[in-house]
Amino acid sequence: MSLEQLLAWIPAGHPDEALARQIQFDRLPAHVAIIMDGNGRWAAQRHLPRVEGHRAGIEAVRDTVETGARLGLGVLTLYAFSIENWKRPASEVSTLMLLLKRYLRSELKTLLRNDIRFQVIGRTEELSADVRRELQTGIEGTAQSTGMLFNVALNYGGRAEIVDAARRAMEAGVRPEELDEERFAQFLYTAGQPDPDLLIRTSGEMRVSNYLLWQIAYAEIYVTDTLWPDFRRRHLLEAILAYQKRERRYGGITPARAAIGAQ
Repeated sequence: MSLEQLLAWIPAGHPDEALARQIQFDRLPAHVAIIMDGNGRWAAQRHLPRVEGHRAGIEAVRDTVETGARLGLGVLTLYAFSIENWKRPASEVSTLMLLLKRYLRSELKTLLRNDIRFQVIGRTEELSADVRRELQTGIEGTAQSTGMLFNVALNYGGRAEIVDAARRAMEAGVRPEELDEERFAQFLYTAGQPDPDLLIRTSGEMRVSNYLLWQIAYAEIYVTDTLWPDFRRRHLLEAILAYQKRERRYGGITPARAAIGAQ
């Protein structure tokens, strides 16, 4: 994706145009992961039922996914439903699953038009048959796409993923002495994908909520007070610009800092 292609999607004179022009396309994060938080708070502020926040959040998903694809991100992963979310009221869980199915049905053409490949990470075998069918339709329908990989983390937990990976390694007959970090990563849900460079959390909460615990070891974390239903293209661009201003050290020091220390 290029600046010209991104600008072709942004109305002339729109404030997002100035943000887009600041993006360094040769320094995009390869993988962006987002914790979508604040739907309930958004609804409460408007004296609406909690489920209305989830409905409003669908538009944020739509805008964020298309922005990511037009930017040229390699991978975008959204935290849609955690293992812990089953503790919520049954009516809320039911609505969330219904909204997921509706999104997949209505957005398949958009995913294809933007060359987006859809995938799911999590314990999908525990989902109902109708939800699994919709997911499989989306996965198979976009399998030939070669653009951005769009992961939905569904019935997902970071600790559960690590446990599942350990079980897979054992089932594959991997001996303890053969197991290192690189080999172990091959048994994660995200095997073959780059680890997230940027983790975004909405609603201002300062926690990772059991999300991609192995993969975010060196991710840059960006927290915005924006509630998820209000999250749009502008907010994603702002997060990426903030990311591009940081020095990534992976536990070491940058060459510039090393040079100063040597003086």
